[in-house]
Amino acid sequence: MKTITTISDLIELSPEARRVLDCLRVAGGRPLIVGGSVRDALLSRARGVMVDSKDIDIEVCGLTTAQVAAALPGHVMEVGQHFGIVSATVGGQVFDVSLPRQGSETEAFARRDFTINAMGWDDSSGEVVDPFGGQRDLTAGLLRHTSTSFGDDPLRVLRAMQFSGRFGFELVPATARLCRTLAPAFADLPKARIWGEFYKLASKGTFISKALETLFISGWEEHFPELAATRGVPQDPEWHPEGDVSVHLGLAGDQAARIARRDRLDAHETATLVLAAVTHDLGKAVSTIIDANGRITSNGHNITGVGPALTFLRRIGAPGRYEDKILPLIREHMCHSPEGHQGIISDSAVRRLIRRLDHANGGPSLEDWARLVEADKAGRGVGARQGVNHLPTWLSKAERLGKERIMGTTLLKGSALAATDIPRGRLWQFVIEQSRDAQDDGLFSDQEGAAAWLHANKGAVVTEAVRRLDEFEAEAEQKL
Repeated sequence: MKTITTISDLIELSPEARRVLDCLRVAGGRPLIVGGSVRDALLSRARGVMVDSKDIDIEVCGLTTAQVAAALPGHVMEVGQHFGIVSATVGGQVFDVSLPRQGSETEAFARRDFTINAMGWDDSSGEVVDPFGGQRDLTAGLLRHTSTSFGDDPLRVLRAMQFSGRFGFELVPATARLCRTLAPAFADLPKARIWGEFYKLASKGTFISKALETLFISGWEEHFPELAATRGVPQDPEWHPEGDVSVHLGLAGDQAARIARRDRLDAHETATLVLAAVTHDLGKAVSTIIDANGRITSNGHNITGVGPALTFLRRIGAPGRYEDKILPLIREHMCHSPEGHQGIISDSAVRRLIRRLDHANGGPSLEDWARLVEADKAGRGVGARQGVNHLPTWLSKAERLGKERIMGTTLLKGSALAATDIPRGRLWQFVIEQSRDAQDDGLFSDQEGAAAWLHANKGAVVTEAVRRLDEFEAEAEQKL
């Protein structure tokens, strides 16, 4: 049965929005503000915050498409008869007005995905039209499908994932069962639409662990085998009392979202950090070992995790710039604690990390790296062993070293190499690599010093360069 309540000031409407709604009423229609704007307004009202009225969708009954187009002010464009949507631009604001394809108002709401999105608000009367109990489910934090038409668009399963991540909601069992029946349809979804849902999750979500749990109970985790492989993979309870790797990835994602908002990152930076947190330990699925004494280790998982993370990012349709930022973070996320008992962060270690991250050429910054490490450490269970927090030292040293005139440059130039009898070609690449290490170690600080270093160490440098070249060529041959 249709539930109607009255809230006169649910959404603060702009003059342009009121003009659009009034024109539709004058033409004989009954316009309702529908969908996400009503959902968000009800949620915001509970928190004492008014919703921005610039992003609203309108559904109107009692008019034809032609009548709507004739009634609307501003620049009007019909999106298409098949979709029954007319767009009007008024005062720089865009309003999409949809018409029910057939049937009653309630039948139109039944074609929406979840009950929390199947509500409408009549600004003239203040009525909230709620035929499927959306307000009840908002209060309870539940995602419930409105009808069997849910299956008309399988992407709605991923919408459930991102709604869980944004609002902390849970799928009701019946909707979870319906989602599982839609699993085969995943193969038909365009990558762009998949990415759209993951981007909303990563850039807007604050309950990332809830989203991953929804992905699991919906049966759609199987479409992301890199994530699925971490479920049930054990961790050392001293460092990870929260449970298996999949649990840790969710908690790290929650912390990444928190850190992003604390540091006021933009949407792209937030999505990068959250996705890095969700993927940073994928390598544990192949690197975890339980020895004869029951000790759990996952040595090298930062390296073995790069490949699965790349596959996952491409599977969800993430643009290449996310790979450039996230993969180096995964590779380097374990280097924050220095080896040895003294626990000293050397200038050399900081310079080397900055060079490996390669921020100047599109890679992440040291600040990006520090945020991921923080999310990793914070995304663990109560009582987890944390060890010493070296991040302040890394950051303070990086700030000081960043003022060095030579930071980010390569001091060994081609002219110095040409002055030797080292054969031109790829061998030079591995000589230069060694020179960068020596430069980071502070063995020279100008081009003349670099040339002198090469002259004094040429024999050892060339021997090592040949070894690296042979190793490179062997790996390349193995890949063929």
